[in-house]
Amino acid sequence: MNTLKVGVCLSAALLLCGCNPLMSASLNNLKSAVIGPDEVDVTPAQVAEVNYPQIKLTTPTGSGVLALVREREDLQFWVASGKQVLLLRDGLAVRSIGLGLEGDLDGTRLSDTSPFKQGLHQVADGYTSRRWIDLYKGQEVGVIVNSRFSRKSMDTLTILNKEYSVLRVDEQIDAPAIGLRATNRYWVDPVDGFIVQSEQQLTSQLRVRIVQLTPNRRHVP
Repeated sequence: MNTLKVGVCLSAALLLCGCNPLMSASLNNLKSAVIGPDEVDVTPAQVAEVNYPQIKLTTPTGSGVLALVREREDLQFWVASGKQVLLLRDGLAVRSIGLGLEGDLDGTRLSDTSPFKQGLHQVADGYTSRRWIDLYKGQEVGVIVNSRFSRKSMDTLTILNKEYSVLRVDEQIDAPAIGLRATNRYWVDPVDGFIVQSEQQLTSQLRVRIVQLTPNRRHVP
């Protein structure tokens, strides 16, 4: 992602500051490293006031609401009013800016056979895959991440007073070069594979939970 595209997203963040008190509150929550996680209470009315698709993002240092301000093919740019940025590709977090106190995820390259491209609702139990990540702090580039997928049971999620029937898919990830082993969890629409909620380990120190507050597939206006 080049500097110009990042600049466009950060400029959009400034516009979001005036959209909704909830969006403005994201700045303080995502920077509250000293007091630890502080969950943002989100209501349907607050989400409806912002004319952008939104996600609730929880990190080790707090939580906040990000809006989808740009789409480029399958790449989505989600931005908080505090200028934090999260890039998603097919529901997988592939880059973060301003989220990791010990360093952000600087980039991700998927294999051609990545199950995220086809939809996790179709992934076979025990399927293995590989991707490559770059880390901002430490300047590690092309770190291999091996993954193994497990299909779990159907669950019911409640988001903003609405219930969603979803399939849970777990991903065991292993990046020996940086000593990273973790389990990512995805709750996906069993029909089209849309990831409604997820827990993802982006770096050794940065784990996030992503909840789609507008899972009706709205696009950037």
